Amino acid sequence: MTSRIQLIDVTLRDGNQSLWSATGIDTETVLAVAPLLDQVGFKALDFTTSTHMAISVRYHQEDPFERIRLTSQLMPNTPLIFMTTGMRFITWEPAPRAIIRLAMQLVIKHGIRRIQIVEPMNNMPALLEAAKIAREEGAEQVVAGLVYSISPVHTDEFYVGCAAALAGATDLIDTVYIKDPSGLLTPERVETIVPAMRKALGSMPLEIHSHCNAGMAPLCYLRAAELGVETVHTAIPPLAEGTSLPSITRTVANLRELGFDVDIDLEPIERISQHLFELARRKGYRIGQPLEYDVAYYRHQVPGGMVTTLRRHLAEVGAEDRFDEVLEEIVRVRAELGYPIMVTPFSQLVATQALLNVQAGERYASAPDEVIKYVLGRFGDPPAPIDPEVRDRVLSMPRARELDVPLEEPTLEDLRRQIGPRLSDEELLLRWALPGEQVDAALSGKRTRPAQPVAGPYHPLKKLIAEVSKRTDITYFYLQKGDTRVILRRNKPAATGKGIVPDGHAEPASPPERAAGEGVRV
Repeated sequence: MTSRIQLIDVTLRDGNQSLWSATGIDTETVLAVAPLLDQVGFKALDFTTSTHMAISVRYHQEDPFERIRLTSQLMPNTPLIFMTTGMRFITWEPAPRAIIRLAMQLVIKHGIRRIQIVEPMNNMPALLEAAKIAREEGAEQVVAGLVYSISPVHTDEFYVGCAAALAGATDLIDTVYIKDPSGLLTPERVETIVPAMRKALGSMPLEIHSHCNAGMAPLCYLRAAELGVETVHTAIPPLAEGTSLPSITRTVANLRELGFDVDIDLEPIERISQHLFELARRKGYRIGQPLEYDVAYYRHQVPGGMVTTLRRHLAEVGAEDRFDEVLEEIVRVRAELGYPIMVTPFSQLVATQALLNVQAGERYASAPDEVIKYVLGRFGDPPAPIDPEVRDRVLSMPRARELDVPLEEPTLEDLRRQIGPRLSDEELLLRWALPGEQVDAALSGKRTRPAQPVAGPYHPLKKLIAEVSKRTDITYFYLQKGDTRVILRRNKPAATGKGIVPDGHAEPASPPERAAGEGVRV
């Protein structure tokens, strides 16, 4: 058991995505809290994905590269994370290798230091290919995520095999983490899977990332720490709990209660939390709350946000009473498609097909293009074989014949000729994936000045003054750094009783003689 536990913060990326549909936080908000986040002592900050970059453009008309660059300048002590889902960039389908390489190159150029790679099929060759690109493009840290799920295929042995493949690639992979996007882990499963993976990984560090959908993640974190996990991923309220990740404040308190050393400063967290609660109040955003335990969730594994979307869709067509029927069909379709993990894009594929089956009254009477491409193997090999009858039914559709054509992979030069030979690399990448008018709007609104940081008592200088003021044994304090001078003198209690209070006046370059009973000047 390790005695020291580190934390990774997921508030701005996964917390925002889980509770605020990924649209709630803009660049202004990020830059306002970034200096405080840099004071906490996080191992790294889960910052962005290609999906979040697209949302910056679509919903906020902001340049996502500018957001990375400005935030990295405000957070020199904390590595920013770019999380990528295998060989994807914004679109559901795998992107050309030239696009993946360009994306890695650009996010690293603008300030990303840690690349986290998750392959939703847990396809290790595909994951290692993406890791090789990240390493070649200069990533300081490359981290592999193994996506946790429950099925006849996703056994401890399955994950040990994945871990062993990663442990044999120390030239590409620095760290591994268990990624539980649906919150399916239980303390009992942690007790078997963590020791098994810990043994397979050898000296390679192991982290854990689990959502609170079933309410088990906080307990799983404590058990995982006792079994050798060195790092846990948490969020700051109000973007913690619910379908997000465990709260940092409760996690730190629990770990310390069990005797772990957690080198985290919670004072800046309080100010960040206040700022986000105020933002939620003004905008009407959801507040993360613990969810009730639901045994049925382990059967259908539909992510919380998708449950809401599914209910809304059924209500729009007057079929609210068929919700349970659709959930049961989701379970059946997932098994027939070879148990894909219920994470983007596969959760959407499975749910869409199940909904079509129920609405049509005939199973697989039609299938969306994404399901056809899945059956054709465009997303890689599924964890288990696809049901033969389902495969034959889908591939017999006329649309399957149209889609079953070889795809030539373009080079970067090909893409430049198609999209625009004089574009910057950043603009080329965005225009490859997004409509031109959206990119135009985002790039025309570049920020001319940084956002105002959150004011509060936790600025380092204010915190220092507050701490000195508490010390009644200190009657005189002098600090000089560059052109900044701070001089504090304690008033005589009989005169004012105010203690040490800065008054904002300038001082000469050299420290003056102490004068008992004088007021305080800064």
